[in-house]
Amino acid sequence: MIAARADGPHYRVEAVDPAAHLFHVTLTVSQPQAGQRVSLPAWIPGSYLVREFARHLQKVSARQDGRPVPVQQVDKASWQVDCVPSIPLVLSYEVYAFDNSVRAAWLDTQRGFFNGTSLCLRVHGQAQEPHQLELVAPRAYPHWEAATGLEPLKTGKRGFGTYAAENYDELVDCPVELGPFYSAEFRASGVPHRIVIAGATESLDAERLVADTQKICEAEIRFWHERRKPPFKSYLFMLNAVDDGYGGLEHRNSTALICSRRDLPRKGEARTAEGYVTLLGLISHEYFHTWNVKRLRPAEFAHYEYSGENYTQLLWFFEGFTSYYDDLFLRRAGLIDDATYLKLLTKTANQVLQTPGREVQSVAQASFDAWIKYYRQDENTANATVSYYTKGSLVALCFDLTLRLEGHANLDEVMRALWQRCKAGPMAEADFAAVLKELGGRAFNRELASWVHGTRELPLRELLEQHGITVMEEPAPMQQRLGVRVGESQGAVVLKNVLRGGAAEQAGFAANDEWLAVEVAGTGWRMGKLDDLLLYAGSHRKVTAIVARDRRLLRLDLTIPSGITTWRLVLRDPAQAQAWFGPQS
Repeated sequence: MIAARADGPHYRVEAVDPAAHLFHVTLTVSQPQAGQRVSLPAWIPGSYLVREFARHLQKVSARQDGRPVPVQQVDKASWQVDCVPSIPLVLSYEVYAFDNSVRAAWLDTQRGFFNGTSLCLRVHGQAQEPHQLELVAPRAYPHWEAATGLEPLKTGKRGFGTYAAENYDELVDCPVELGPFYSAEFRASGVPHRIVIAGATESLDAERLVADTQKICEAEIRFWHERRKPPFKSYLFMLNAVDDGYGGLEHRNSTALICSRRDLPRKGEARTAEGYVTLLGLISHEYFHTWNVKRLRPAEFAHYEYSGENYTQLLWFFEGFTSYYDDLFLRRAGLIDDATYLKLLTKTANQVLQTPGREVQSVAQASFDAWIKYYRQDENTANATVSYYTKGSLVALCFDLTLRLEGHANLDEVMRALWQRCKAGPMAEADFAAVLKELGGRAFNRELASWVHGTRELPLRELLEQHGITVMEEPAPMQQRLGVRVGESQGAVVLKNVLRGGAAEQAGFAANDEWLAVEVAGTGWRMGKLDDLLLYAGSHRKVTAIVARDRRLLRLDLTIPSGITTWRLVLRDPAQAQAWFGPQS
């Protein structure tokens, strides 16, 4: 229990004007320093991009003994208050909240949500002191409730009131959901869990979602702790259902999720739709992060620096290995069958194999460059970098299957040994290498150099074949054959990406070209869908594409390649594969 202290920073948050999307924050500093400095984070841990949250902060003012005191902005996200020390200082400001994602803050007449990194100024010199957060119930919305992973000190039935945090890090690591949400509770391995859902329709099969989430949680707790309790007293899922969206952000005892309403399970529907499998994978991913990145974490993240980038080369491990286990736990929890799991694995493998950037940048480099590449994607991203999520998950697969093949251990045991070795705290790559050597019976330096720090192809085919999985090669779809990624809408074909070394690049296509028509043997055809190309081309492999670029029409000679294939994984030996993706070891 966190002791209630009146001398630490106290934040009073009010949804003063939902129509204008404005939160009002009153920050009371009981024991300020002379010239007290405060600042707002520039990023939120778990999402590696400087987002400049301070751009939404306005009307900063300060008072002592009821009288105004000067506030001077000293940089883009910091302010200094000309105050007298040891006399309570009260700062007041507003935050514009209109980012309907999991990363920032949102407020309208239907719902409120915020991360502390968007609303709570950090009081310099007091970041390690206990903090309090007071959530004020909006009078105009008596049906609203509040939910957060913070420890309640004095709260009402609807969740409004005062909460405690051990320090600033905990305060901003516990987001807050506000509104008329659906709420349900369950226990996983004896620990209370709660799920709140905003924006769901009447068709939601909440009982199924709760039951399936419970299975995921219990499987992952058993994975890390066998029969022991997890490192939290309770856990909160906050799910925002929207028309079109997907994403999640992990926190120490909660997660914020966003999904399409169409992906939620529906009453009376027994089948497991593809969109629902995707949602369950997201839930599994963010819950696994409770251990793998929130506690076991990069050594560089032992203490967050909120003012700018925090670099690490280990996102391939913390995001990639989590991505490996997220779908695997759906299989182990009995929520999907073997065929569905292999379909998900096939998709991941093809995504990596169809990314030219895998030959340019290693996953360790991609991790370090996340701030400027993965989170700032453009038309050349696929050519210049590789996803530490997808390739990182395949690196995990290769380590797991190699360990199992050599008969000494498996990746499950490596993860648990790392948890013990690092005391559920900061970890370096050397720790991973040491545990691999200890449990695997040999050094894995060659694999680390090639798979993690190199750009050579992973030995996926041979490892899968040796574990009862056959790799089938099938004709690739037209986008892959040409080396493009396109958008199709209202009869228009627009190129989003032109991949390095592909037929489209050789013909002179560029991103943002609109592919208008194709000429085959002297006859012109209007392009409405890319897959119609073979309909018009017939047996011809050389055609002329007519594209519009900056309002100028261009004629490009294109050769349609043959022999381009894509993977499909097929279960050949169920008994052999069962030891890997069946019940957990």
